[in-house]
Amino acid sequence: MHYEEEMSDLMEVLPRDLAAIFSDTYTEEERYMFCGQELRITQHYGANLGVAAQVWDAALHMCQYFEEEKLNFKGKKIIELGAGTGIVGILMSKLGGHVTLTDLPHILPQIKKNVSANIPYDHEPNVCALSWGLDQVHFPQNYDFVIGADIVYLKETYDLLLHTLQHLSGPRTTILLSSKMRKEHGTLDFFQDFLPQHFNLELVKMNVEKDLNLYRVTQFQN
Repeated sequence: MHYEEEMSDLMEVLPRDLAAIFSDTYTEEERYMFCGQELRITQHYGANLGVAAQVWDAALHMCQYFEEEKLNFKGKKIIELGAGTGIVGILMSKLGGHVTLTDLPHILPQIKKNVSANIPYDHEPNVCALSWGLDQVHFPQNYDFVIGADIVYLKETYDLLLHTLQHLSGPRTTILLSSKMRKEHGTLDFFQDFLPQHFNLELVKMNVEKDLNLYRVTQFQN
């Protein structure tokens, strides 16, 4: 028996989680329901996407917030940072927002696939690369919403993220950041000590069991 045939037979009998270890890549589609909208999200594991491959609890936490608050984004100009699978931005698009989903270049094919699976071609949001601290100057400064789910976990990126948030936001912008509060990664420090030096912060939703916080962030008013 050839190696490829052996691996195929092995994959059929192994549990899914173990099978993933023996495969180069595998995909998993999940269906979610928020705000009366069904979302079909494919996650591409083992495709060199790292943390961007997964739908994280912080993203679901933000979607739940939209549902609980009955938010309507019709006509609003929105940009998502570190979109990953794109689930939050896709939901906001389905709720009427004019959305731009951004991430690093190698993440974009996954986002585009999920956008195409959920939104008609003639209404698809923009999907483009944005490297914090570098590319934000090529984007407008008048977004109604800037959003990010679980993007605060690497201390070396905090200054870059700050510069990006400062550029993209104006006096009327609402920034929504949902995060797992990982002490070991300095996430708590970012929200308690670093960001309040530059923005107003309001904690608007918590999940104590999963240690998730959602913050509404706005510019200081003169």
